[in-house]
Amino acid sequence: MAVLALDRVYPFELGIPNRVFGSASGRYEVRTCTVAGQPVRSRADCTIAVEHDSGLLESADTVVVPACDIGMTLGGELPAPVRAAFARIRPGARIVAICTGSFVLAAAGLLYGRPATTHWREADRFRRAFPRVLLDPFVLYVDDGDVLTSAGAAAGLDVCLHLVRRDHGSAVANAGARRCVVPPFREGGQAQYIEQPVPPATSAGTAGVGGGAVRRLGTMRQRSWPLLHSLRRPVAQSNSVESGPDTAVAGCRSRFRAAGCD
Repeated sequence: MAVLALDRVYPFELGIPNRVFGSASGRYEVRTCTVAGQPVRSRADCTIAVEHDSGLLESADTVVVPACDIGMTLGGELPAPVRAAFARIRPGARIVAICTGSFVLAAAGLLYGRPATTHWREADRFRRAFPRVLLDPFVLYVDDGDVLTSAGAAAGLDVCLHLVRRDHGSAVANAGARRCVVPPFREGGQAQYIEQPVPPATSAGTAGVGGGAVRRLGTMRQRSWPLLHSLRRPVAQSNSVESGPDTAVAGCRSRFRAAGCD
């Protein structure tokens, strides 16, 4: 597997393939390259140094293009060296774009007439630049067989875990997700973004709730955690809440009538 880091790459998205596929118990060999093997600038205050150039693409079964600025800033045109690098990708290789990496795939002509997605904030720009791509900006990722695209940031985790699941099954993908401390599965068709208006904050820092109340709620949550933990156990264990002072708030009859909640 080759991860192609282009100029002005986003460090978070660049690290996703190594983290996810590297958590698949040695089933993938992940290498990172740049077009000429030289360091590239990132969107953070650092440069990315690699050990491989685009010759790595000639033997890779899967090529991942993380989010970067190329494709967005050049009116849909790729610099000649980048286009030449894409020409080195071996026939039949699987190609994955994370976030705005989809702009690069579209500019390389790999998405024409195909379904794809990108970060929801860049959807209008993408449509203007690539009207022949069947863009769906509302989903987390699109699996179109040999070409996959994902939405922004954390959706890159989802598409990579999806590939692990596709290649090696749910057990391997779930184990990798646990090591990465992320949800094991989010459906690709799940919405990228849902508007959730937040009430304006008051002087206490919380809408309609005083600072003292917020502190008390936090304290109550800490104190009630042992109770919440005990209630998650199977009812068949017939747990009693008489086990200690931390759970006394539930009362002595809190078996909830064998979960009938009468």
